[in-house]
Amino acid sequence: MSLEEKKHHINNQEGQRLFYIPEMGLKEQQNCPSQRKIAVFIVLAFIPFALFHLCFNNPFSAIDDTTLQDSTAHVVLTNYSSSSSQEEESQEEALCDYTKGKWVRDEMGPLYNGSSCGTIKDGQNCLRHGRPDSGYLYWKWKPNQCDIPRFDANRFLDLMRDKHLAFVGDSMARNQLESLICLLSTVSSPDLVYRNGEDNKFRTWRFESHNFTVSVYWSPFLVAGLEKSGTLDHNVLHLDRVDERWGNDLERFDTVVVSVGHWFLHPAVYYESGSVLGCHSCEASNCTEIGFFDVFRKAIRTTLKAVAGSRRNVILTTFSPSHFEGRPWDSLGACNMTEPYEEGKVLEGLDLEMRRIEMEEVKAAKAVAEGRLEALDVTAISVLRPDGHPGPYMYEFPFKNGVPERVHNDCLHWCLPGPVDTWNEIMIEMLRRWRV
Repeated sequence: MSLEEKKHHINNQEGQRLFYIPEMGLKEQQNCPSQRKIAVFIVLAFIPFALFHLCFNNPFSAIDDTTLQDSTAHVVLTNYSSSSSQEEESQEEALCDYTKGKWVRDEMGPLYNGSSCGTIKDGQNCLRHGRPDSGYLYWKWKPNQCDIPRFDANRFLDLMRDKHLAFVGDSMARNQLESLICLLSTVSSPDLVYRNGEDNKFRTWRFESHNFTVSVYWSPFLVAGLEKSGTLDHNVLHLDRVDERWGNDLERFDTVVVSVGHWFLHPAVYYESGSVLGCHSCEASNCTEIGFFDVFRKAIRTTLKAVAGSRRNVILTTFSPSHFEGRPWDSLGACNMTEPYEEGKVLEGLDLEMRRIEMEEVKAAKAVAEGRLEALDVTAISVLRPDGHPGPYMYEFPFKNGVPERVHNDCLHWCLPGPVDTWNEIMIEMLRRWRV
């Protein structure tokens, strides 16, 4: 019974006693003190003490505070997990390491083929060029702790509505770009609105339905430089500034994907602040041999500093391994495998070092980036897919006139469709978590 109820009960008792005085007689009241009156005095004496105790040492106040805190936390958790499970999924995916897993058979196959997509570079259209096996198309990457959803073109276009996405780098950036265009073309046909340079090195597409623009910029070093040519037997790199061919358009990009690596293995002379820094494979020149690993790091650092300087999304696709496996590029049987490697194949040598440099530079750049910056780490995934390259089918029907002693092999780029489509399946999950 509350204090107010007690006081109301006492008053009723008092009123009832006085109401019956005439019947009881005054003498009886005076000679026989009521036990209820004594109880009233005890209760009234207790009230000040009770009020003091409630105000200054309320045992319920701590319970109320704790209950409020727990309730607030519970509401947050409830709201977090009830929004169509999207936020909960994002948390789980963020904790999931998609780089560790295995390739498993997937009978669904690719979303497109060499006939349905018209933007595949000729050298990567393996089935059209007569590759006799098709098993390489029926594999899916399965991380140990999570799943990568099948590419959803409508979802990607919705995420990138009113945006400009640019791929910048070498032929691996173009390989990933062409995979994405094919995947998106399954639901919406883009318009090619710009084209410049040989071998489709500079192109722009528009998806009018979503006001979405996709561009590719050829820049095999990311930094400024000259590529070797008929009159120049080595590359020239300026490590302290980015390539103007894409740098001048940087402010137009909402999301930029950069990808380089293999061109740094070629002979080159390097400049920094206008002075020669050194060279790689430069026996005929009069400068110091310094290799290319540190140079690669400098180029990545310069690039990330430039692209992460404003609030845009930046993705660095890590080094994509080749699978010549020590054979000459024109040897018969180079990269002729038809299935992925079994589990246990590990990164080593060049692949390991190039990836390590990129991951370290991304980590350092993230600390000061104004926008979102992540590595799309495909190196370990891709090293398990020696079956995914064009091999001799970089050219149409290479064995139509018999089996030659020597045949040109592409054990670097990826067939389309092929393993590179998985890179874009991972990328869409990155973009979805960012809610671009």
